Amino acid sequence: MQNHKLTLKQNSWMQGLLMTLVVTSGLLLFALFCFLIWFSLPVFFTETTSVFSLKWQPEQGHFGILAMVFGTLLLAFISTSVAFIIAMGLNSFCLLSRRRWLVTLLRTLLRFMAAIPTVVYGLAALFLLLPLLRNGLQLGSGYSLFAAVCMLILLILPVICVMLDNITAPLWQQYALGAQALGFSPEQIYMQVILPHCRVNIGGAVLLGFNRAIGDTMLPLMLAGNATQLPSGVFDAIRSLTAHIALVIATDQGSEAYNSLFAAGMLLLMCSACICLLSRYLMGLQRLGQPE
Repeated sequence: MQNHKLTLKQNSWMQGLLMTLVVTSGLLLFALFCFLIWFSLPVFFTETTSVFSLKWQPEQGHFGILAMVFGTLLLAFISTSVAFIIAMGLNSFCLLSRRRWLVTLLRTLLRFMAAIPTVVYGLAALFLLLPLLRNGLQLGSGYSLFAAVCMLILLILPVICVMLDNITAPLWQQYALGAQALGFSPEQIYMQVILPHCRVNIGGAVLLGFNRAIGDTMLPLMLAGNATQLPSGVFDAIRSLTAHIALVIATDQGSEAYNSLFAAGMLLLMCSACICLLSRYLMGLQRLGQPE
């Protein structure tokens, strides 16, 4: 009886601690959002210029960040799309291949790649990829959307692959034997049994990779060229919102250009919050047993 009371007291204490942490985290996030709104208000209510324009010319009083918004979304969309296609191929190989030693090696490599710091990818691209684009293929300076996309694919690919593997591997163990008894081939099991059961989880993996691509700073800063323009092709230079914040905050303070950074930060926070809410919505659909 005494042990039971002690257990109840410990559970009550843990629940109180968890609730305190949840409330504290929510208040800090709300305070951050209010902080960004407050400091971006001078830019939003300036009559001479608007942050929702394509011109970024601080010396002439233009502080538009739409070019950076478009560059960020384009960079994240292309990187996530290509990384997802590659991840699906690697996931099917891990489940269907009979060379289990190669599968083990591939999974180990992917988990190792997930632990590599972003700056290492950037430095590797500076000494390997950019000289190839600049000298070998004669594509300008090499600093471009294409260079940033290539490295971002390597950055988010392990994240998506590991999530897909954690989702599909248990389902394969659960359904493969029964499906084989019904005459399904391994390819049919993967396409017609496994994937339909985890479409919601796959969507969550894609959202996580997209969020990771949007929030990365180092690779766009080092490789994308940091030109405030709308690209006409994948070999043109762009500037992402994260790189824009890093560049301006290092050279300016207290001006309207500096205040526009808070608007950029607010957009990034809103985008991340929307992705999290969408992920929660998908999880809710999964609990209800709906495929989509």
